[in-house]
Amino acid sequence: MAAFLGALKKLSICLILWLNTLPFLQGGSDYYEFKYPFIKRASSFWASSSSFSSSNTDEASYDYIIVGGGTAGCPLAATLSQNFSVLVLERGGVPFSNVNVSFLSNFHIALADTSPTSASQPFVSTDGVINARARVLGGGTCINAGFYTRANSGFIRRVGWDERLVNESYPWVEKQIIHQPKLAQWQGAFKDSLLDVGVSPYNGFTYDHIHGTKVGGTLFDRFGRRHTAAELLASANPKMLTVLVYATVQKVLFDQTGRRPMAMGVIFKDENGNQHQAFLTNNRRSEVILSCGAIGTPQMLMLSGIGPKAELNKLNISMVLRNEFVGKGMADNPMNSVFVPTNRPVEQSLIQTVGITKMGVYIESSSGFGQSQDSIRCHHGILSAEIGQLSTIPPKQRTPEAIQAFIKRKRDLPHEAFKGGFILEKIARPISTGHLNLVNTNIDDNPSVTFNYFHHPHDLQRCVNGIRMAAKVIQSKHFTNFTRCDKPTVEKLLNMSVKANINLIPKHTNDTKSLEQFCKDTVITIWHYHGGCHVGKVVDPDLKVLGTNRLRIVDGSTFNESPGTNPQGTVLMMGRYMGVKILRRRLGKAAHV
Repeated sequence: MAAFLGALKKLSICLILWLNTLPFLQGGSDYYEFKYPFIKRASSFWASSSSFSSSNTDEASYDYIIVGGGTAGCPLAATLSQNFSVLVLERGGVPFSNVNVSFLSNFHIALADTSPTSASQPFVSTDGVINARARVLGGGTCINAGFYTRANSGFIRRVGWDERLVNESYPWVEKQIIHQPKLAQWQGAFKDSLLDVGVSPYNGFTYDHIHGTKVGGTLFDRFGRRHTAAELLASANPKMLTVLVYATVQKVLFDQTGRRPMAMGVIFKDENGNQHQAFLTNNRRSEVILSCGAIGTPQMLMLSGIGPKAELNKLNISMVLRNEFVGKGMADNPMNSVFVPTNRPVEQSLIQTVGITKMGVYIESSSGFGQSQDSIRCHHGILSAEIGQLSTIPPKQRTPEAIQAFIKRKRDLPHEAFKGGFILEKIARPISTGHLNLVNTNIDDNPSVTFNYFHHPHDLQRCVNGIRMAAKVIQSKHFTNFTRCDKPTVEKLLNMSVKANINLIPKHTNDTKSLEQFCKDTVITIWHYHGGCHVGKVVDPDLKVLGTNRLRIVDGSTFNESPGTNPQGTVLMMGRYMGVKILRRRLGKAAHV
């Protein structure tokens, strides 16, 4: 009887999971069109835009035009729509019917999909590190590892935000899309190992950023289904919001007859390549708000004529406003990983537990993304155990064709090469910074980005300290008992890790003997890049673009540092925070937020 009841319980859970995911799998468009009637394809613009128009023109106009429906753009749009007409222009599609986005088990497949309609757009920095940027409604919340944590209080003070409003805005997000994870066995062993090597105290499950070991929140619910920023649009006023997908904004339009250039609207193309224009209302407080992310926003500014003089001149872009700081100060938190071998099957787990050390290093872990045969066809960044490098190809010869040939060769790798997991160590607040430059005037193409990983010696020393701690964690009795492996030597671990990590940086013969060289040769990303439109240089403290009217930026390009161990929680909060702040300044108590 007990066995029968157990089987019945499992069947019930499977049935619930199936019913919950059915809308995603059966013509997902019907599902989201019912729940989000304001989401339309860009080609429907003229037919669907007549509801918002100013009194002196037949063309559609809006109180706010948000460029980018991502991590910040969605909560910002949902908030502003409570009182004003809002148009969101998102270059990607919807996440709801995309199983690679919706399920944890397909996390790496989404990153590996490099097709033009993928939710993930790959790029390679000039440093030789493979990276990705989101191209989907919901932004990075659709393709990331799902970990959710708040920023530390020091970050909030440094950026000058209202702490009271911050503490109202985080819960607004958390109540809608954030969950407490069911701790995987791998993550439990990792937690115990962190405490064993002194990353204490244990702070349990918490969103707060505090020293020690903790379990954070996640975008994945108990069925392994991802919840994204796009779902925050359910909180919008549907009568005041229009969201266009496959709407690629090409530039911001300005009225330059006054003392300062004033944003008027945008030019965008739809999924068929047809051009459209969308305009702001005549109200001086209407705004174009760029939420294109740390890569897209500096690129958009420059393509719109705001940026360094030499940068605009080289591509014959008409200058609207000279600002030498656009695209400068780009940073990415360098990450390195140490491979953890195992003699037992390992379930898939993304980041759930984190060690927040006092030496400026965060320790995280992932596991089991090499258990399926599909994985062997994929390159998927931090969770890869692919073996082999492009070390024989000089950097200048690493053409797209060479990279594709490299990926193709991996299909012959043995399945055993994919077992186990990784301990990840990430540098907090790197001092090393780089820059972003345009390659051409095509918004669909990635700009050139340089992060200058480990250019500053302090960053390199922190990486060395982090690798030493990661090695101790792996050799802890808690991990060796779980993996059923002998305690490996540090050099053996590093040798496996050098082979496993994916980047396009040539390897050196001494990179397992010199931890400094190991850090340089095996650096990877965890997609926490930021900067390029810093406060005081490109925007003012209210995130309005300096020297312009009716143009604002709300995304991580304004950050001097990546908040918390993982920034998505604060970027989500930022969208809500800025929306409430704008409404309160414009309407006072009448805003009712």
